[in-house]
Amino acid sequence: MTTTNFTARHRAMLRAIADGRGQIVVARVPNLSVDGLWCDFSATNDLVGNGLVRPALSAPTGSLAPAVLTATGVRTLAALSG
Repeated sequence: MTTTNFTARHRAMLRAIADGRGQIVVARVPNLSVDGLWCDFSATNDLVGNGLVRPALSAPTGSLAPAVLTATGVRTLAALSG
């Protein structure tokens, strides 16, 4: 997936994570929440699978950790913001 395929939902999720409002379930198939609400599963897989989002800390499988942008995620958000 390239950034040209990102929807407004992808951009909003990246902005929320950059603002410190995201949490991720540490698992082989991650789940992401923003402000306590679960995010779109497909968009979550796009962001994590493309290396844009990761847990902020090492945590046991199945646990909840703060979500942060990777360096690639920061660059992608900047490019999408314009």
